[in-house]
Amino acid sequence: MTDSAHLLHDSEHPHHESNQHHSTPDVTSDTRQKALQINLDPSLYGTFAEIGAGQEVVRWFFRVGGAAGTVAKSMSAYDMTVSDAIYGPADRYVSRRRLEAMLAHEFELNVERLDAKRGEKTCFFAFADTVAARSFRGSSECHGWMGIMFQHEPRAPFSRILIHVRMLDAENAAQAEALGVVGVNLVYGAGFLHHDPEALLHSLLDQLSVGRIEIDMIEFKGAAFQGVDNRLMSLRLVQMGLSGAAMFGPKGDVLQPSEVLYRKAILVERGAFHPVTKVHMDMLHCAARKFRALPEVGQTPVVEIMEITMRNLLSDQTEFDAKDFLDRADVLAACGLTVLVSDFSEYYRLGAFLARMTKEPIGIALGVTRLVNLFDENFYQSLPGGILESFGRLLKNNVKLFVYPSLDKATGQMISVENVQMPPHLHKLYEYLKDRGSFIGLDDCDRSLLNIYPRDVLEAVMKRDPKWKTLVPAEVIDAIESKGLFLPKQGLLPA
Repeated sequence: MTDSAHLLHDSEHPHHESNQHHSTPDVTSDTRQKALQINLDPSLYGTFAEIGAGQEVVRWFFRVGGAAGTVAKSMSAYDMTVSDAIYGPADRYVSRRRLEAMLAHEFELNVERLDAKRGEKTCFFAFADTVAARSFRGSSECHGWMGIMFQHEPRAPFSRILIHVRMLDAENAAQAEALGVVGVNLVYGAGFLHHDPEALLHSLLDQLSVGRIEIDMIEFKGAAFQGVDNRLMSLRLVQMGLSGAAMFGPKGDVLQPSEVLYRKAILVERGAFHPVTKVHMDMLHCAARKFRALPEVGQTPVVEIMEITMRNLLSDQTEFDAKDFLDRADVLAACGLTVLVSDFSEYYRLGAFLARMTKEPIGIALGVTRLVNLFDENFYQSLPGGILESFGRLLKNNVKLFVYPSLDKATGQMISVENVQMPPHLHKLYEYLKDRGSFIGLDDCDRSLLNIYPRDVLEAVMKRDPKWKTLVPAEVIDAIESKGLFLPKQGLLPA
C-alpha cells in the first residue's frame, strides 16, 4: 500500500508533458485544466483510493500542481490481504461490492477526521476505482468499477455516482491513460455538474472516444440527485453511444450486465412491450420451459430478460418519449421482469453481446413473423457474407431461437416453425438450420391468445376501452390504472 501518487514517475507516463499551458486543445490540456480547476477550488477536498491499474486518476492532480488543495490522501491497497484488512473480504476484487466498500470507508474517514477542522466550508469526497487492465499475459476482460461519494454542499448528506467502464484500447498504457481521463471527468462532474446529470453524462468521455472507453452502467444516488430516474440515465448511455446496452431490474435498480449474466444461461425476449400482453408472457413462459429442459442448460441458473431496442423506442420520432419509455418499464417491472435496452437492431449483434457476457447457453424467444424477417436478405446488405454471415454470427455461440406461432387472419391457420413459408431460394437454408436444432417451435402455447395483437391492445388502452383488461396480465392492469400509463397524450400508436 502506498500513500502517494508516484507508483509510476511522471516521466514514465506515455503522455508526460511539462505543466505549461498549451493553446492547442488536446487530451492532456483539457484534462489538465479540469484537474487544475478542481485543485484551485478551496471547497473540494478528499481521498483517492485506486486498485489495479496504478493511480492513474490522482496522478493528474499531482501533475498539474496545487494538489494540496484537493488531495487529503492517495492510496492503493493493491495486495488482496491488505485490501481485505481495510475494506473487508470480497469474493471478487473488481466488483461493485468492493467499490462500494472502498467509497464508504474512505468517505467516512474524511468526515470523521476533518469535519471539525474544516467541515463548515468544505465539501468532502472520496473517489475510488478497482480495475482489471490488460496484463502482460493479455487478460480477457479489461474493465473496472469507478465511483465518487461526495457532498454537494458543506455538511450535506452524501451523494454518490457509480459507473462501470470497459477499456477498449489494445495496450496497457493507453488503457491507463483513458482510465485517468475518465476519472478526472467524473470528479469534475461531481464537483461542478451535479445539478445537471445529463450534462455530467456527456462530459464523462471528454477528450476520449467511444472506441476507447465504454460505460455500460451509471447510477446516481443521494441528496444531489433527488428526482433523478436511473432508468432514464441508463437509456441515455445507449442513446449517446457510450454503451451498446443498459440493464435495470424490476425495482428500477440499475444493473451491470456482465455481473448479472456471469456464468448464467440467458433467455431473452425482444419486443415493444407497449404494453406487456398475455401473448408476451405466454411466449416467455413457453420458451423458458423448453430452454430449461435443454440438456446443455441442466442445472445452470437462468436469467430471463425482456429486451427493447432503441430503434423500437424511437420509431418514426427523432427523439424518444421519456414518459412512454417509463410507462413500458413500469409494466415490465410490475411483472417482475429484468429489462435490457440495446442498440442492437440486428439479432446477430444481440447474440454477440450476450455471448460476451457468458459461456452458458443462450436462447432468444421471438414470434414466427420475426423469424420470417430474419430471412429478409435486404437487412444484410452491409455484411460481406450477407444472410449466411448473419446466421453464422447469430448461431455460432450455442444460440437457439424459440419460435412462438401466429394466426393467419385470412385463413385462421396457425403458422409455426413446421409450416412457415420461406422464399424458395432460402428454403434449404431454413430447413438446414431447423434440422440442426437452431429453431425450436413453442407448440405448447395457449392458442386462445393468438388473436391478440399488440397494436390493438395499445389502441384499447389509450382509449380506455374496457376490453384491454382481458388482453393483459393482472399485474399490468394494476400498474396502468394506478399510475395512469399510456394515456393518449403520452405516446403515439405504434407504426
